[in-house]
Amino acid sequence: MRVPNYGNTGMVHFVLRRHWIGRIRLAFTLLGLPYTVCTNGVRPAICCSSSPSFRTSQTIRPISSSCVNLYTASAWTMPSSAALHVKSRCPQYPGSKIKRFLVPDDKLGWNQNWPQYNPVSHTDPSVEKKPVWADPDIGSFSAKFNTVDGGVDRTSFDGGYKIEKGKPLNPHGRTGVTGRGLLGRWGPNHAADPIVTRWKVDAKKAKISHSVSKRPILQFVSIKRKDCGEWAIPGGMVDPGEQVSLTLQREFSEEALNSLAVPAPERAKISERISKLFKTPGFQVYKGYVDDPRNTDNAWMETVAVNFHDESGNSVSELPLQAGDDAGQVQWVDVDSSFPLYANHSHLLELVAKERKAHW
Repeated sequence: MRVPNYGNTGMVHFVLRRHWIGRIRLAFTLLGLPYTVCTNGVRPAICCSSSPSFRTSQTIRPISSSCVNLYTASAWTMPSSAALHVKSRCPQYPGSKIKRFLVPDDKLGWNQNWPQYNPVSHTDPSVEKKPVWADPDIGSFSAKFNTVDGGVDRTSFDGGYKIEKGKPLNPHGRTGVTGRGLLGRWGPNHAADPIVTRWKVDAKKAKISHSVSKRPILQFVSIKRKDCGEWAIPGGMVDPGEQVSLTLQREFSEEALNSLAVPAPERAKISERISKLFKTPGFQVYKGYVDDPRNTDNAWMETVAVNFHDESGNSVSELPLQAGDDAGQVQWVDVDSSFPLYANHSHLLELVAKERKAHW
């Protein structure tokens, strides 16, 4: 397995960084406080990370789906709004030189009176060019928020959101930027994240356990995003009228296997293997708001993340990974808390590790 090359000096810095971050996290946890850690040199584009904790129980209940079988750990507790809303307030908006208006935790909520709040308005030029995946400007069309608007799902997993001056308000509060930024839709932008995993095994196909936790090590398919250089779970936006189950399969095929560029016979082989894996019961890891650096006051990311596990290692594991679409690189990566990932993807993998009783 190939992993990112930090170099000798970089690796020493990374280990030392984790040492003092761990002490800070422990102190804040004992005090019951949310925490934010910002460093240079680990996350190429975004310099904010947060670690809200999720708690799951062992009771499993099935979830119905017309295309895939899903189940979920029955009870996980969401952290506070502030803890979920850290990367959405990073000082500089990604892909631009736009500086966010600084929003402290106690001014997050829209019910907090704050006359001094003066966020900058920003919509990326790529969105202003009116591509097919983007809404028109407010005022030039009449969106039906909090409902399914034609083929576009404008409902939020968090429930109803407020509308002010014709624009939707981020249900998790202020971000320091108005407009849509890099996002196409006003309001929720729905995505699907397929987390494809396998066990790390030795030459005899026996599971390899971590030297410290003594638990078996999971590996997941990770892509390196072209837009920010961060490693992430492959995924993408749900097309209007598309079932999430189809989005999961399509995005994995396009981003991790480059299915659009391979010859027809190979594409058929990929499709057969993918269909086999995605017909197995999937573990619904998360469904809700995403603390994404692209979020604004008027547009935000929400996702459904589902784990598909190749238990025997004879399904997707045997296919050669090939980066496609928005991916710069793609590889199998060990699931480990020390591996830095985009947005809230580390927390999704933590839930997968707990569900599979694997190392984290």
